[in-house]
Amino acid sequence: MSGSTTWRGARGGEAAIQPVAVTAAAPRGVWVVIVNYNTAGLLERCLTAVSASCLDRPLSVLVVDNDSQDNSVEMVRRQFPQVLVLETGRNLGFARANNVALRRILALLPEPVRCGHAVLLLNSDCFVEPETIARLVAVLDREPTVAVVGPKLVLPDGRLDLACRRSFPTPESALWKLTGLATLFPRSRRFGRYNLTCYDPDQPLEVDAVSGACMLVRLRAIEEVGLLDEAYFMYGEDLDWTYRIKARGWRVRYEPAARAVHVKGGSWGRRDPRVLWEFYRAMALFYRRHYAPHQSRLLRGLVYAGIGLRFGLALAVLVVRRLASR
Repeated sequence: MSGSTTWRGARGGEAAIQPVAVTAAAPRGVWVVIVNYNTAGLLERCLTAVSASCLDRPLSVLVVDNDSQDNSVEMVRRQFPQVLVLETGRNLGFARANNVALRRILALLPEPVRCGHAVLLLNSDCFVEPETIARLVAVLDREPTVAVVGPKLVLPDGRLDLACRRSFPTPESALWKLTGLATLFPRSRRFGRYNLTCYDPDQPLEVDAVSGACMLVRLRAIEEVGLLDEAYFMYGEDLDWTYRIKARGWRVRYEPAARAVHVKGGSWGRRDPRVLWEFYRAMALFYRRHYAPHQSRLLRGLVYAGIGLRFGLALAVLVVRRLASR
């Protein structure tokens, strides 16, 4: 197991970071995977939060760096020597970079002990509380049919990050979003279905998907379903993954007792045309992968036209805002 190190969180007077060897004698463990792209400040805060985690099992951390041009890699190696840094040499995007770490984890772990392990995908702009990871792990421990669990994500201003619990997007839910009915009637079980705004955010809930910014996934389910779809660059891969996981009979859970703060947009800052393009491209890709083959040509055309219209409107708003700020 050379090259892999682990942390245990602080309990009472213990040191915040204690290296622990991962061997076949340790049948359970959590592997935290953080993809980084020019977010040294956020990454430092993220790793500091992870290092304060209280957990009853080994906690290993891998940072996959997508060719950052700031001092991210140097900062991690200097301040967090327990972390395994994987440098990609170029910006692979979110899905491919996470897969680099997932392949390394599978290579490091002997097959007989993999079933007791889980992987936490964590954004560098997402900051867990000391009990967050333990509370997510507890869900997998007590519910063997759950493969994915996500925490309650809140924005820096305290508002709920709506992406932390979702239904799979459908043409119908897209219509409610496009027409504004989802915003006007958030408590409606019909119009508020996609972001599940009709449910209390402080109650546990079985969902279709949680946010890839912070999602704990059972390693056995990853072995069964496969890695993230690398056709997605930086959006949609979490929805696609949970769709495939649920298709194999696994369950997905939202656990509000576990919390994290999500800054959002840490790697890209404010939205730009590339970000908008990837967002809507991911939407079209998800539809093409999972819904289009079962729907009529007319409906497919309407859906793609709707996505294109939304992209065009978003791009126009972005241009107007940029011109107004000059």
